Amino acid sequence: MTALHSIRRIADKDQRVRVLVADDHPVFREGLVRALEANQAAEVVAEAEDGRMALNEIAAKLPDVALLDYKLPELDGIAIIHAIIRDRLPTRALLLSAHNESSVVYEALQAGAAGYLPKESSREQIVEAVFAVARGEPVLPSAVAAGLVGEIRLRSSTDQPALTDRERQILRLVAEGKSFPEIATSLFLSVTTVKTHVQHVYEKLGVSDRAAAVAEAIRKHLIE
Repeated sequence: MTALHSIRRIADKDQRVRVLVADDHPVFREGLVRALEANQAAEVVAEAEDGRMALNEIAAKLPDVALLDYKLPELDGIAIIHAIIRDRLPTRALLLSAHNESSVVYEALQAGAAGYLPKESSREQIVEAVFAVARGEPVLPSAVAAGLVGEIRLRSSTDQPALTDRERQILRLVAEGKSFPEIATSLFLSVTTVKTHVQHVYEKLGVSDRAAAVAEAIRKHLIE
């Protein structure tokens, strides 16, 4: 059955797919909203410009699908997915990212993302992916999947946790004794975003504080 036939079937049953769209770029976000609303089988129930707003809207409105930018301010897409899983919310998350780092894709799927698409995808591809995720189908472009295979092989051949470039950057600054506000200022991030990345680092290293994180990172040769 084609995606178009599936979409029509949903519309015929008057079961519109309820979607939240979260992106901090207004023009991109509005384009996604228009593309979804042009399809009678979709209903955009909420928009958000940052991660905290997105999570609040998800908890309040329980959309079928949350279309999330990975680099949202306040809380990034993966932090939102962690919260959705933690709180056992019924919403499925489709992550969009301008970067196709295999480590980010792996982290997103491991966190519980139902799908992952590059932001360069066409509006039509994104809308089709939303409906696929709503049907319970995984979404992962072949080009991204190829990099993911390499990431899985890398992780299986080493006991080192695969940190993202941003996480490594923040970990180095933590090791230098920088405070969260100082790190946020130097990297042009919010303090909340820095704390979210640091929490991800803690989880990957299996530690609970800064000193232990630095010690474990040195032991695993993640930093010098």
